[in-house]
Amino acid sequence: MINTIRKINNNGVTLILNLFKKIIQSARAQIPPPTVEKVKIYARSEHTISRAQISDNALKVLYRLQKEGFEAYLVGGCVRDLLLGREPKDFDVVTNADPEQVRKVFRNCRIIGRRFRLAHVHFGREVIEVATFRGDGAAQNDAQVLNQEGRVLRDNVYGTIEEDVWRRDFTVNALYYNIKDFSVADYVQGMEDHRNGILRLIGEPSTRFREDPVRMLRAVRFAVKLGFKLHPDCQQALHGAAALLSSIPAARLYDEVLKLFLYGYALQTFEMLRHYGLFQVLFPDTERSLADQDNDFPRMLLVRALQNSDNRIADGKTVTAYFLFAALLWEPVRLSALQKMREGQVEYMAYQDAANEVIARQVRYTAMPRHISLAIREVWALQPKFTTRVGSKPSRLLLHPRFRASFDFLLLRAETGGVDAELAQWWQAYQNADENEQRKMTQPSRKSTGGKPRKRIYRKKSTSAPTDV
Repeated sequence: MINTIRKINNNGVTLILNLFKKIIQSARAQIPPPTVEKVKIYARSEHTISRAQISDNALKVLYRLQKEGFEAYLVGGCVRDLLLGREPKDFDVVTNADPEQVRKVFRNCRIIGRRFRLAHVHFGREVIEVATFRGDGAAQNDAQVLNQEGRVLRDNVYGTIEEDVWRRDFTVNALYYNIKDFSVADYVQGMEDHRNGILRLIGEPSTRFREDPVRMLRAVRFAVKLGFKLHPDCQQALHGAAALLSSIPAARLYDEVLKLFLYGYALQTFEMLRHYGLFQVLFPDTERSLADQDNDFPRMLLVRALQNSDNRIADGKTVTAYFLFAALLWEPVRLSALQKMREGQVEYMAYQDAANEVIARQVRYTAMPRHISLAIREVWALQPKFTTRVGSKPSRLLLHPRFRASFDFLLLRAETGGVDAELAQWWQAYQNADENEQRKMTQPSRKSTGGKPRKRIYRKKSTSAPTDV
């Protein structure tokens, strides 16, 4: 009987969902697709892209697809960056061949993706991503699924290049480099926006942000990275739309955070994210701590950490994700630990419990991998240990695998008033000292005896023989 009831309920839910789907399809079918203006073709002499700037493997993919009778273009950020004279980090190809056809052309091909299926052609460490032209979004069918907020969950609708244009996010990312005649095809005045340094969304901004709220983070990232200005319509749509990000999986937001902060523009990105209310969705604990500052200390530590990261990248050095997250979340941990110590908890346990609580909350918004969260905890846990400078503990701390990062974090705190600068100077000197000097630096202080060594008192040995009782 119970199984029968469940079956009836499930069938009822399915019927209701199908009814709503038909209503949505009917409504969307009545909306005419966006009209494509006459495409403008920029001949080779009218742009600065040269095949010498393009990856050899990307050229192989383009030429092979063309040889097999398919259309093949470079599109997206690689074309945009090539026009700016920058070296693209990767090359994306778009074609009218579907993923299965691409796999038949290339033996070294793998098909990935659920939301939109893509073909990855592997050449050693380099991967050339090949996408099929996406179809008109108004042509809703079983291959495209949206949620109640209008976000696209699955989208395997294929189409033509004219339809594919309208599925791109920004006009400067919708320029198509044709390997056939080395021209650039522009359907949405992207070349003009590129020359004017304007980042403009294709279509109505609010709708595009609802389809994929991550576009808001991409808008900020591209504006900062390229030095472009957001179009006024895009700016207006950003204000008040931050809550849409709560529907995005935390793992995807973690990946987006790395793109935002680990590519050399972290400080500017941080300021713009806060301006549009996006930062508080990604790091709510940190945003609350920034509102309660002590002589500007929390903000200065975070600003200095972001600036240091940008400087390291500019110098060709690496930046680790765990150090960045340790800086972003330190103030919530510190405030929580202080409260626990006021309640009677010892310092080490207070910081440990505070770290566990803050990270447990943060992973609900940006799901960092376990090895990252463990490294963050180690950096934080070592901070109280720097206050011990007597005995064998300093030498043991020096051998800790995470000592270098933890000491750098201590320097950051000292620079921004979070800890006594003398403590950081002592540890800097201790590292550079030889073994004998280190032993002297960690001897107990003699202040309690006035600086003079104590006299040893020796008891005289008894010379009388023991008596029998």
